Amino acid sequence: METKLIDGKQIARDIRGELKQQIREWRAQGLPAPKLSVILVGEDPASCIYVNNKAKACGWIGMDSETILLPAETTEEELLGRIQTLNEDPSVTGILVQLPLPRGLDESRILRAIDPAKDVDGFHPVNVGKSAIGDDTALVSCTPAGVIQMLERSGIEIRGKRCVVVGRSNIVGKPMARLLLAKDGTVTVCHSKTLDLDQILQEADIVVAAIGRPRFFNGTQFKEGAVIIDVGIHRVEDGVCGDVDFDSCLGKVSYITPVPGGVGPMTIAMLLYNTVRAYQAALSGQE
Repeated sequence: METKLIDGKQIARDIRGELKQQIREWRAQGLPAPKLSVILVGEDPASCIYVNNKAKACGWIGMDSETILLPAETTEEELLGRIQTLNEDPSVTGILVQLPLPRGLDESRILRAIDPAKDVDGFHPVNVGKSAIGDDTALVSCTPAGVIQMLERSGIEIRGKRCVVVGRSNIVGKPMARLLLAKDGTVTVCHSKTLDLDQILQEADIVVAAIGRPRFFNGTQFKEGAVIIDVGIHRVEDGVCGDVDFDSCLGKVSYITPVPGGVGPMTIAMLLYNTVRAYQAALSGQE
């Protein structure tokens, strides 16, 4: 069997191109560009790289962006004050607080302080609840939303398929299951306490691996012709890998996402997508 790669880099480029055109049309009408405000507390090296990549992506599509750098010793009240200022600023379309936060800051309280209409990460309970009941005004967590885009733009049918999500985090696993269910997939969520995982995987048409362990899965665990979406990314001695042993799947599965170059590029693309959606919603509210 020929295994086809799902090229996240190309799909992300396509999405960015569509967003760039939309912003160009707004600017031609005399409207300001959407604006993403990112708050970075402390100097975590990985977070700094992510924030820089987001700023570059905004610039490429013509979106305004700002990065608010705060020292690691910033208090919770100071951070909440910054968020409230952004909530009240009509020029700000989307707000993102880069995670992880330094110790001593209540991540849940911080994320709940963001205006749900500007919550482009899709983490606020209001957006999570809207997504759970199928409200299409929800801003959805970027990585799971990106996976859906990858499947649909690759012509992979979700309706009626047996979908297995391995991982139950609030950021990936749980919203991923909800989105697959909304697309009429038959969804099973597995995790560290799941019994007979291999048997469940053998019945899966689509597997989303988000367990956070390098090369935890291999091709023998999947049925022939399955679609494998690898959300994991890990730095190991021989480079970068995902949750799935990529080479062992070739010739066994029908589609697979590479790591890197698969799900990763989609996350930032969907952050931009969410910011544009938030802008559209704000425009509609002004009409």
